[in-house]
Amino acid sequence: MFSLFYGLWNYIFSKTEFHVLILGIDKTGKTTLLEKLKTLYSNLEGLPPDRIVPTVGLNIGRIEASNTKLVFWDLGGQSGLRTIWEKYYEEAHAIIYVIDAACPSRFEDSKSTLEKVLRHRDLQGAPILILANKQDIANAVSAEELKRYLDLKELDERPYMFEAVSAYDGTGIQEGVDWLVEVMERSKRTEMLRVRAGVTGPVSI
Repeated sequence: MFSLFYGLWNYIFSKTEFHVLILGIDKTGKTTLLEKLKTLYSNLEGLPPDRIVPTVGLNIGRIEASNTKLVFWDLGGQSGLRTIWEKYYEEAHAIIYVIDAACPSRFEDSKSTLEKVLRHRDLQGAPILILANKQDIANAVSAEELKRYLDLKELDERPYMFEAVSAYDGTGIQEGVDWLVEVMERSKRTEMLRVRAGVTGPVSI
């Protein structure tokens, strides 16, 4: 009887865990974002921006937000490293895609890379948070301007949001994370991953 009640208690009160990919081409601020997330949501102080080096492979960060555990996988964005992204797609509940909003000359590369991500069948239905990063720089474009430029038709197939942020000073990050947690909790993608893992429990759609 004890094991039955313990199992029920554990099911009701244990925190949900979501896996989130942090993607984007190189030098957009992905790792700076991950370190700022650690600072904002945990007792751990993230690395200062001047100590962050380009990611070769994978950085992992864990936080808790809205009674939910989030595991972030920050993947290197150099062109030669993007081929490894696909290895992580199947287990991802959602995507954070980071764009350097202060560097319009690289928007086209960011757009074509993002379109390839969105077309991949292993990410079908995954919610995506697109961050117009580096808002601390004077000439950074707004989230709305970036959305108009990208004009992504593939976004109609999944929950998405554009958010203007600064991974340097933290502007806009918590608003984006709050949205991401909300949509992941009720997304069809989450339900599909739970069924695949053999975990039962309703998710409202």
